[in-house]
Amino acid sequence: MHFGLSFEQQMIVDTVRSFVEKEIYPHEAEVEKSGEVPLELGHQIRDRCLEAGYYAANISEQFGGGGLSNLDFTLLERELGRASNALAVFFGRPSGILQACNKEQQEKYLFPAVKGEKFDALAMTEPGAGSDVRGMSCNAKQDGSDWVVNGSKHFISHANIADFVIVFIATGEEETPRGIKKKITCFLVDRGTPGFEIRPGYNSVSHRGYKNCILNFDKCRLPEGQILGELHGGFDVMNEWLYATRLTVAATSVGRARRAFEYALPYAAERKQFGQQIGKFQGVSFKLADMITEIDAADWLTLSAAWKLDEGMECNREIASAKLYATEMLARVTDEAIQIFGGMGLMDELPLERFWRDARVERIWDGTSEIQRHIISRDLLRPLGG
Repeated sequence: MHFGLSFEQQMIVDTVRSFVEKEIYPHEAEVEKSGEVPLELGHQIRDRCLEAGYYAANISEQFGGGGLSNLDFTLLERELGRASNALAVFFGRPSGILQACNKEQQEKYLFPAVKGEKFDALAMTEPGAGSDVRGMSCNAKQDGSDWVVNGSKHFISHANIADFVIVFIATGEEETPRGIKKKITCFLVDRGTPGFEIRPGYNSVSHRGYKNCILNFDKCRLPEGQILGELHGGFDVMNEWLYATRLTVAATSVGRARRAFEYALPYAAERKQFGQQIGKFQGVSFKLADMITEIDAADWLTLSAAWKLDEGMECNREIASAKLYATEMLARVTDEAIQIFGGMGLMDELPLERFWRDARVERIWDGTSEIQRHIISRDLLRPLGG
């Protein structure tokens, strides 16, 4: 196992970091203040990303994407994690699930998404069904060759800019050894489809400007050609293409933690109290030691999981561990960075209070910390009959 980056990997890291520093950092304060990203600014970021050749880097080369490995893409996401989510979303990473499109769907959805002509959003969560996907009540009933959808979704990230949404919907029930469970199907739904409405969501303290939306379906009629994958095969599609998205959350958490640390370290070396730099006080120096140790641990845990995924090894537990540890690490590191700065750390002249607020949601979306602990413990106990 090699722990150093190849020339190509280092180029990814350097290029993406330079991109976020030049194209995203200068706009962060204004987005934080207004809570909005002007569409022309978003399109500017998209166009610069296309020019740099990194748009749709996660999509296979056979579909026109960059075809990065899971490890290389994790390195890319780590650097994007340093930037505001509201702006970084325009650094195009179409949902990998679109690679499940059939030929006709590829022309309408996948290829335009890869070219930056269309944005997608992914919708699973409902008011009564978050981590419990099978508990969803948004349903579709067959009517001839169409499916009629009723219900709602919420907390749907960046649906406000989406041209279409990838939606998981209950399409029936089945008997299982553990009782009746819902069958889930994945649909592609265009903005503007009759009976489909995208509404503004809730105001969140995390990631200002990165909108969450509410989706309403009222007798929304979808042709069977809008099904992505197989009928009732939503979990198959989800497990093949989506479970590794937890690596993205882990990687972006590592990137943001390093950025917070890069504020705290020089400040500790320069700021003086009682006649000496505060970094010489054990109370501060030990914080720095703990912070960098935790950041490095989360980094290697995440990269190791991505490497195992590329090697075709079973790594569900490792991905869960990376997501769990990196997101909880980010909370601790941002909190300690503020502590080192003292009261100034809470002022909006610095981005630390933003990092601190943004960190809170990472332990919730893409599977809560509790869900990750469940995945990890189940993986450990099942072989022993537990």
